[in-house]
Amino acid sequence: MERHQVAVYVGALAAGGLVGRFAPDAGPGLEHAINPALAALLYVTFLQVPAAELWRSLRAGRFLAAALVVNFVVVPLVVAAMFAFLPDEQAVRVGVLLVLLAPCIDYVIVFSGLAGGDNQRLLAATPLLLLAQMVLLPGYLFLFLGPGLADVVEAGPFVEAFVVLIVIPLVLAWLTQAWTARRPAGRKAADAMGTAMVPLMAAVLFTVAASQLPKLGDTGSVAYVARVVPFYVLFLVVMAFAGLGVARAFRLDVPAGRAIVFTGATRNSLVVLPLALALPDALAVAAVVVVAQTLVEVIGMVAYVRVVPRLLPPRD
Repeated sequence: MERHQVAVYVGALAAGGLVGRFAPDAGPGLEHAINPALAALLYVTFLQVPAAELWRSLRAGRFLAAALVVNFVVVPLVVAAMFAFLPDEQAVRVGVLLVLLAPCIDYVIVFSGLAGGDNQRLLAATPLLLLAQMVLLPGYLFLFLGPGLADVVEAGPFVEAFVVLIVIPLVLAWLTQAWTARRPAGRKAADAMGTAMVPLMAAVLFTVAASQLPKLGDTGSVAYVARVVPFYVLFLVVMAFAGLGVARAFRLDVPAGRAIVFTGATRNSLVVLPLALALPDALAVAAVVVVAQTLVEVIGMVAYVRVVPRLLPPRD
């Protein structure tokens, strides 16, 4: 599974799509499994980052600064340039903003590694990227949507997502690391849990696809999704060159530069999906808009794995 991760993920999405198409009644039950599956995935992800390595990553000046700049300065500027051309429907705009303003912290590591990116430094930076986006995302939404945002978006889901998807998995991962440092059984358990990352990612993708794709027919949102897909494709194209520019501006080596390109392009659709699902019924389309970005991005990452090494070739 490690050698064929991309095929596993695409297969999980396809299988989820088939279940959503032919067994749509399973959707509501599967939707309740999204958060637990995500929490388990993030726990395994954080488990690969020793606490000491996390503190060291905070002192990895140029790489960390480049990751923060590309995700929280460059990306919002790109989204701002696109925003005026988005469909006028508030639900669609909320969905697009939720997903494009949040950097990925899970399978970006896989795809970056496949393209020769420095996935270890990227992995060490993931808790900070996740914390930063949860802190900054409400402010960005307010800037784009104005004060009327408070009438439709509640703070509760953001707090719940922060606790369930960040605090609890991170604390459990650190407790597990303390156990592994003292007990051989702990090391064996941690090694076993480390092998679960690919199956857990596949399970999350399957669950998301199976539970959300049936909503396309229920809400009549196919037209909305079709109108935002070109923006997602354009975002991937623009961010390839924007990430390259940031990497060169910070004078990063080739592996670190490739990792910056990937972190700028991949978005946190899986983690922001629970936020979209918690929106009022009037904004229900936002969740489908978020899922559509996942489908576009997985295909785009397959292309990135081939294109990014050409944009940043090895130095002689």
